[in-house]
Amino acid sequence: MGSIDRSGKAPKYGVLADTFRQRIRRGIWPPGSCLPSLNELAQEFSVARLTARQAVQLLVQDGWLQARQGAGTFVMDVLPAVKNIKVETSLRALSDMYVTTPPEIRTISETVGPLPPGWRRDDKQYVFLKRVHSDKGIPYCVIDVYIDLELFKRAAKRFRERAAIPVLMSLKNCRVVRAHQTLTVGTADEDVATLIDVPVNAPVAFVERAFEDASGHIVYFAVVVYRGEAVRLDISLTV
Repeated sequence: MGSIDRSGKAPKYGVLADTFRQRIRRGIWPPGSCLPSLNELAQEFSVARLTARQAVQLLVQDGWLQARQGAGTFVMDVLPAVKNIKVETSLRALSDMYVTTPPEIRTISETVGPLPPGWRRDDKQYVFLKRVHSDKGIPYCVIDVYIDLELFKRAAKRFRERAAIPVLMSLKNCRVVRAHQTLTVGTADEDVATLIDVPVNAPVAFVERAFEDASGHIVYFAVVVYRGEAVRLDISLTV
């Protein structure tokens, strides 16, 4: 079976494959079930039969589906495990999450410089780390993190080896008095798609986080891009 090209302009089959993946995740196509025929899929989603076949082929390669000669294509009984991320609403819970389920960290680059223009308030320098977080070898997010340079120097080895937030919270005389995060939904560009192993234009969640000290100085800023199927947002509604 030929390989699927995940780069370049978003292919229709990549977008369609993500729709299929969401159907599987939501139980519309449960484990062990047989998918509709390629003709039926093409008709339902108004695509060419070749596009439907390529989308199915991608999920076969990724371990979501199994093609059985003469029988059809079936959802795997055991699906690929993608780490499920709960969007925490307190700084302590967020820090604890990284402690109890530490990610596998791959650092792509490390530089020193200011914050991005939209967040820059002074001339302070920050250590910038671009990282990929994985769980059991499966990447689930790419993170651009900025840590105040002077704070970074106090625990450089730990910052390089571990998730940054618990290390930051453990530093003496570093008190975060304001913390804010914003979640938006978007699609993966080519760079992100390559790093977290999804098709270009696959759905992703963008989370921006900023932590400030008592003077209003940003001590930590990050942009995290999560695979769409990895994020779970739980909100208690007031009644």
